[in-house]
Amino acid sequence: MGRPRRVALGGYVYHVLNRGNGRMPIFQKGGDYDAFERVLAEALEHVPGMRMLAYCLMPNHWHLVLWPRRDGELSDFGHYLTLTHTQRWHAHYHHVGTGHLYQGRFKSFPVERDDHYFQVCRYVERNALRARLVKKAQAWPWGSLWRRQQPEDELQLLSEGPLALPSNWVEEVNKPQTEAELAALRQSVQRGRPYGNETWVDRVVRKLGLESTMRPQGRPRKAPSSP
Repeated sequence: MGRPRRVALGGYVYHVLNRGNGRMPIFQKGGDYDAFERVLAEALEHVPGMRMLAYCLMPNHWHLVLWPRRDGELSDFGHYLTLTHTQRWHAHYHHVGTGHLYQGRFKSFPVERDDHYFQVCRYVERNALRARLVKKAQAWPWGSLWRRQQPEDELQLLSEGPLALPSNWVEEVNKPQTEAELAALRQSVQRGRPYGNETWVDRVVRKLGLESTMRPQGRPRKAPSSP
């Protein structure tokens, strides 16, 4: 894609996601997706320092790429978004008091502002294509790639990111990602592990106290008992 062009400064960029409880659908019809986008717009007004750089809404989960300006904005934004959406979803479907909509608190991990940033945005924006919901990534109407193609963003959801997207961005998003790239991204998604080169990851892990995301998963093996 060529050398990234830096256009702005700021704090960490984060990949943020959440899933329906038990992987249940949280978007059952077009109006559900539209309603969530309106809540996104409200959350951006609630936390005016937050910038949304990419997103994709899927039937039972969603992905956002967020760029807060100050400490605490990510938590404030995520709490407002999930709480408001949950309340309105239950009210719409008359399910008040019948259980949790989401599996829990949203997940997030920092992303290095270099080619790793482009990889995460591509991963997010090609979600519907990867799931074979559309034949072209930009055809999915509830994501930022589709929104980028519109003459006007009525909800004003998207902000300019730390790196300018290449002119052939739509073509890049439609290209398959390598298995190694997908495996690394999925590991970050599952563990909340920072996504970037090793030196950057080590520095961020120490700074943000994320050492637990680097430990092997599963229970440690028990030492053999003495005979």
